[in-house]
Amino acid sequence: MKTYFSKEWRKTLLIMLTAVFAMGFSLSLLVLTHFGTDPCSCMNYGISRLTGIQFGTCQVLLNMALLLFVLLFYRSSIGLGTLANMVLIGYTADFFSWIWRSLLHIPEQLSLTARVLILIPGILIFVISAAFYMNSGHGVAPYDAIPFIMDEAAMKKNGGKSHFKIFRFGQDLTCTCIGVLTGGEYGVITFLMVILLAPTVQIVGKLFQKNGSH
Repeated sequence: MKTYFSKEWRKTLLIMLTAVFAMGFSLSLLVLTHFGTDPCSCMNYGISRLTGIQFGTCQVLLNMALLLFVLLFYRSSIGLGTLANMVLIGYTADFFSWIWRSLLHIPEQLSLTARVLILIPGILIFVISAAFYMNSGHGVAPYDAIPFIMDEAAMKKNGGKSHFKIFRFGQDLTCTCIGVLTGGEYGVITFLMVILLAPTVQIVGKLFQKNGSH
């Protein structure tokens, strides 16, 4: 059991913070490729372009809108990771995007080879980091908590069988559709993440449970 400020608590806190920063960093790489981002970011980039609001601020506003719902139905999912995700990922992505464009002057249109070379580490870092952050035990962003809330409610009705992957898939697909309609950062990677993110989260979750059992 993790107690506040114990060695294990500090270890998982460091994992969570590292994962959150890594997600923001990798998100800025994915934007460079024009192959798409994760579904939530895809939607928020579209909203950002429509409204003129900074992407990081759109991320915060979306999660704040969902926070009340999570407070009512899944309060245990709220922790330091909730705040870190809400605030740091979007602004970290904005910061690195500024570095790529304004300091390093990386052009808007890159060659296909360059895009693929950036894409491979970008998507690997994002998916793995997202899974570690969600399983760190320090809470998750309201957006990420919604499928858990729906799954928990469904498990009470169907005898404990989990349908997390279905709920996460449905949520990500909905956000992807909104992103497409609003001109967000969508592409083949967005649709791949709809398929890959939920199983990766579950695999890393089992890894955390296995290590925690020793």
